Amino acid sequence: MKSNQPILVSGVQPSGVLHLGNYHGAIKNWLSLQHTHRSFFMIADFHALTSQAHVQDPRANYRYAMALDLLALGIDPEQACLFYQSDVPQHAELHLLLSMITPLQWLHRTPSFKDKEDKLSHEWLTHGFLGYPLLMSADILLYKAQAVPVGTDQLPHLELTREIARRFNHLYGVAQFPIPEATLTDSPLLPGLDGEKMSKSHGNTIHLSDDADTLTQKIKRMKTDPKRIRRDDPGTPEDCPVFTYQQLYNASESEQLGVDCRAGRIGCVDCKARCAQAVNHTLAEFHDTRQRLSHQPQKIHDTMNAGAEQARTVATATVSEVKQAMQL
Repeated sequence: MKSNQPILVSGVQPSGVLHLGNYHGAIKNWLSLQHTHRSFFMIADFHALTSQAHVQDPRANYRYAMALDLLALGIDPEQACLFYQSDVPQHAELHLLLSMITPLQWLHRTPSFKDKEDKLSHEWLTHGFLGYPLLMSADILLYKAQAVPVGTDQLPHLELTREIARRFNHLYGVAQFPIPEATLTDSPLLPGLDGEKMSKSHGNTIHLSDDADTLTQKIKRMKTDPKRIRRDDPGTPEDCPVFTYQQLYNASESEQLGVDCRAGRIGCVDCKARCAQAVNHTLAEFHDTRQRLSHQPQKIHDTMNAGAEQARTVATATVSEVKQAMQL
């Protein structure tokens, strides 16, 4: 990575298999940012521990599969630092140190906590869950990030990071942390099989690693325009999740498909078949690369170990500076 590039940090939880929503919401953006920024991309397995599912099944850890997917998609270890978060213990150490200066009410007001406070049972409203946004702040500040790719829904979490950075700098009279800026991602909201936002917690996902037959069967089950009953009924493509996929994966035909749908000249079965064909065609190169890499597990492990070593070098220096400022 070039030292004169702005520093960028982002991560993804290994609490499930990567799906198309993950790709369009974050990973696609990573693939371009890795060439313009000094990028640190983490598989955030500390964060995954806040999931109730992890406690119910500790084996549900998708770290390796996620590393395989990211490398097959094109994350380049020569351009970006890719690593497992738990291989860099300084994330946890900085989280602890920052917790000593972070007012409790700052954490209580974060959207992720407020949203689930009334939904989770008391036994799952853990210290780790409350401190989840603070750990995110430590992730960002550990590498002195100047840019953080986020969607608009994540801006409150980034603002917490900015407040913590300013508070630390003020309390200890140092310019320890730059104030990170948002790199807003203009990503399409990809619907899942049921038309709702694609999410592993909803069970409505299309996995990047799904083979062609599995993907085709999933698209066949997708909900379509609910007002369209018969094949020749006029449709409203804007109300059909399948049409969103046509626009992303079959752009050259999507306009005509929309016209034919509105006129009742194409049925949902035919539209879904063409959609599945387009998605499979787009993912074919990824599947070939993933298949090849899957036979080289040692290469995956070596790549992740090298990324962790690179991340630890930067993280160790930051924690040392923080401890010095705090007179530890």
